[in-house]
Amino acid sequence: MSKETYELKAEARERVGKGSSRELRRNGLIPAVIYGDKQAPISIAISTNEVTKRVQAGGFMTTVATLDVDGKKYKVLPKDYQRDPVRDFMVHVDFLRVSGNSQVTVEIPVHFINEEKSDIKKGGVLNIVRHTVEAHVPANDIPDAITVDLDGLKVGDSVHISQVTLPKNVVPVITDRDFTIATIVPPVVAIVDEAEETVATEEDDKSE
Repeated sequence: MSKETYELKAEARERVGKGSSRELRRNGLIPAVIYGDKQAPISIAISTNEVTKRVQAGGFMTTVATLDVDGKKYKVLPKDYQRDPVRDFMVHVDFLRVSGNSQVTVEIPVHFINEEKSDIKKGGVLNIVRHTVEAHVPANDIPDAITVDLDGLKVGDSVHISQVTLPKNVVPVITDRDFTIATIVPPVVAIVDEAEETVATEEDDKSE
């Protein structure tokens, strides 16, 4: 479970808009907002370097953080961030206020184990349908990942959400169907070989 937390310094900002945002970015800061918990949103500025480091370290969207805004502290969960589409630098972050009783919706990464105990070791290919599962979870108990055990799976088998042991208090957002997480498919080489055999057979038939 994700118990790690961290603290970032931020400053409140009164001016908003494109001009103000550009000025912040020139000074190494990112415009951001804290919202939720039935309170008015707060516009803030936060270090570009610090946020970028947290994103690159992984788990940014599933780790509760503390924002120190001019001495006042807020427990938050990052809910969204934007990058410049051309130069790929951070341009904005949204933070959701949370408390010990908060329920949040997050994308939880899916990890696979025991590939060597499935038909993957015989050449089967793991076709991942969902790399993450969107779920409702307590803000103070967000899992690092959902683990899918591939032990014993054969080519042609599928893993559905009902077959996965979910961490405690994790409830998938999708509840109206038993959605697929992954499948084990035949090797691509085998599929190509079969196609070539079919073509060869058809050509032989025509030549007779």
